[in-house]
Amino acid sequence: MRLKPTKDNIIIEPILLEDKTESGILLPETINKEQAGKGRVIEIGLEVNKNLKGKNVFFIKYGPNEIKVDNKNYLIAKEEDILAIYDDTKKDS
Repeated sequence: MRLKPTKDNIIIEPILLEDKTESGILLPETINKEQAGKGRVIEIGLEVNKNLKGKNVFFIKYGPNEIKVDNKNYLIAKEEDILAIYDDTKKDS
């Protein structure tokens, strides 16, 4: 990737939430604007926890700055904007 974040910045590739539930109920178009953001950390600055790179995360709704590089949307956020890391693999009980 050509983008390299500085200091405690993180580059996130946003993941849009599904527009319908598992049972097929359609959700309003604003669903991605009303919830905390979801994305994958693709690059990290030198002062960021190295364990974040490649992780799926939830981040605060209005924290990151949107940028567009090569017709693709990315977000630049601070490490402190990350609310949680999540594992999207399903485990059998």
